[in-house]
Amino acid sequence: MYHVVIAVDEGADRARKQARAVADLPQASEAVRATVLHVFTDNPGGASATQVGSVRRVEEILDEEGVEFRIAEESGEPASTILDFAQAEDADCICVGGRSRTPAGKAIFGSVAQSVILQADRPVLVTGAANDVE
Repeated sequence: MYHVVIAVDEGADRARKQARAVADLPQASEAVRATVLHVFTDNPGGASATQVGSVRRVEEILDEEGVEFRIAEESGEPASTILDFAQAEDADCICVGGRSRTPAGKAIFGSVAQSVILQADRPVLVTGAANDVE
């Protein structure tokens, strides 16, 4: 089985694109296993990943497409937590939802997807629309 960690933030549209990209992998329903990971940076209410709307969207799509999956949650700095999780799970690939940012936005706020891409020791599948400028 090809194991993909789908790192999902709160963006429902990005999450849908990520789920579709994984479901569209060759023979996904027979050969792909996904772990849907949500990293909480601040969770004072003790929410569960299954309560996050974007996680539920991914769950619906993967279930509909017959892709085996499980939900996981972690807390911490997103990029390093995603990378550590993928390594601990011995994932074959990490799927992140990219978005376009202005150069100033990248410099000021950074980018989880960019950090994962630059630091990953395994393939990274990036999804997202070129017109998602923030």
